[in-house]
Amino acid sequence: MSLFNKKRISIETFKMTSDIVDKLRKGWYSDEYFNQTVQVLNLMAKDGYQFGSNPNDLDGIVDVSQVEIGNLEVEMQFFTRRKPFSVVAGIDEAIAILQECTGYYEMDNSFVNTYDKLEVLAVEDGEMVHYHGNAKSVQPVLKVRGRYRDFGHLETALLGVMAVQTRIATNVYNVLVAAKSKQVLYFPARFDHYKMQGISGYAYWIAVNRYDYDYDTASKTSISTWEQGDWWGGKAGGTISHSSIACFLGNTAETMLQYAKYIDVEKPRIALVDFHNDCVKDIKAVIEAMWEKYWLYSCAGDYKTASRYKLFAVRPDTSKNMIDASIEPIYSVKNDSGVTPRLVYNIRECLDTHWLVLVEKYGTGLNEGSLQALENAARAYCQEIKIVVTGGFNADRIRAFEEVGVPVDIYGVGSSLLENSSANNTNNDFTADIVKVKIGASYYELAKVGRKSCENDHLQKVQ
Repeated sequence: MSLFNKKRISIETFKMTSDIVDKLRKGWYSDEYFNQTVQVLNLMAKDGYQFGSNPNDLDGIVDVSQVEIGNLEVEMQFFTRRKPFSVVAGIDEAIAILQECTGYYEMDNSFVNTYDKLEVLAVEDGEMVHYHGNAKSVQPVLKVRGRYRDFGHLETALLGVMAVQTRIATNVYNVLVAAKSKQVLYFPARFDHYKMQGISGYAYWIAVNRYDYDYDTASKTSISTWEQGDWWGGKAGGTISHSSIACFLGNTAETMLQYAKYIDVEKPRIALVDFHNDCVKDIKAVIEAMWEKYWLYSCAGDYKTASRYKLFAVRPDTSKNMIDASIEPIYSVKNDSGVTPRLVYNIRECLDTHWLVLVEKYGTGLNEGSLQALENAARAYCQEIKIVVTGGFNADRIRAFEEVGVPVDIYGVGSSLLENSSANNTNNDFTADIVKVKIGASYYELAKVGRKSCENDHLQKVQ
């Protein structure tokens, strides 16, 4: 259930096929030491083992001599330790795993589902939890109470689904904050296994909604594959590619003309302009080609067709080991490789002034009124074109651009949104600890040194 739509994701959405469910139940995806613990507990339960008079951490607190360890009920809490906060995602999938895979196998290999015997408390996807370095003061995102041997084999899978989705959601959130409400295109598909796209795309959606929730904005979601939107109904979009330009023998302008002709008008026309490492030159060629069609159909009153040739944006994607031809050499060019502030300023200047070239070309012989209409239309056409930057952007780099006011309109971000690095504080290590055990009718505190049972006011009982 997300904080934003109050809807639980259906189990079917997670594509938990029968063979995957069977493997989860059998511990196929689990660290083997969890499976071995469950195996021991199951056999002990069968043998009727009782703890007896062995020394233990509850000596003097409660009599544990007749406790059936194989059937011990526990409270386990799940939490993450990313400073200073995490945007939580993956809770619904964790709950689905518990629902489908809690229980045990009988001797005839039939599975007995005991999920209804558990008490599960969880936050909603999109909640924010904070961590300040003290593992004894955490905000659990999930608590499970019940017989440990029924769900202990699921710990690895539960941690994994929450860790991946929370990490990506938090990475995206930090990028959105750095971009200061500017649109962020979600472009990490090529850095991910295709089976992960639905999962990571959902985490992106959670992050966008959390950002809008916190900053009272209405961000536009932008994904590049249909699978990325599968869990929440998002639609894929994108720009032309370097490959498409190559298919048109290196003619970026002709590529855009045909794209505009054949692709649905609802999809924005965004020109990739670094194919020849001369962004300004290619931008001028694209504008002139697209404007010619736009103006032709506009003058004929066919505004629907004209809209096909409205250039929405240009996208420089210059390799970090190259310096664009539009950048004049200076004493130190070390910082001018790739997509840099100087390149973006050059592009913005081109977009803001190239309308004068269009007026000069199409204004010959026009009366004063028609010339003014041409000037207004040409100026608006060019100056409304946005700049999308891609190529190695992360939260720190975006923040640096924003601090000096680089005229970027949209950021395309890829691999950094999937990053899992302790050095860059982009990892979400999730941990699960048993923090209480049930003796008789009561739960008693029992945890490894350095941990303790913690509370989170946003935990809700899962019905």
